[in-house]
Amino acid sequence: MNRRHFLSALGATTATASLCGLATPAAARLSPTGKPARALKAPEVVPFPDTFAAGTVVISLSRKRLYLTLGNGQAICYPVAVGRSRKAWTGTARIEAKQANPAWIPPSDVKRDNPKLPDIIPGGAPNNPMGPRALVLSLPEIAIHGTTASMRKSIGSAASYGCIRMYNEDVVDLFDRVRVGTPVVAIA
Repeated sequence: MNRRHFLSALGATTATASLCGLATPAAARLSPTGKPARALKAPEVVPFPDTFAAGTVVISLSRKRLYLTLGNGQAICYPVAVGRSRKAWTGTARIEAKQANPAWIPPSDVKRDNPKLPDIIPGGAPNNPMGPRALVLSLPEIAIHGTTASMRKSIGSAASYGCIRMYNEDVVDLFDRVRVGTPVVAIA
């Protein structure tokens, strides 16, 4: 299936995929605990074209969604924040490492834009933008990772320097489902 047919097939699942995460304004409301309503839901299984082998991570930049393909026309869907304009990447990569409670060293372009950032933020620190888990990709300074409480509202937008940012509960779920070597594909 070529890219145009794949995107068309993915578009055919819009009604179901819109249930994934923050697709509707209602999902952006806060729960009684003050957390986004999404935090109270488990990841959803949605229809997904069988374009990629089961176990492939597919990131749709336009939809701001990450899909873990299951085969048989299904995938687990997670809302994500993707790279902002000229920071987003497309193409293929692999999960090169899995890290629990990773420390964060700001990449040079992040440090240049935010010179007051410390040189390292320890794993588990509340201001660590990696969150509780990181899936390091075979691309320079790119990972799929969690987020801080103050950055949760960025999920569903183009906000990062190229990394794929997830809700912490979602990145923990994905972390437990994938292995080192898992293929990752980002499409526009």
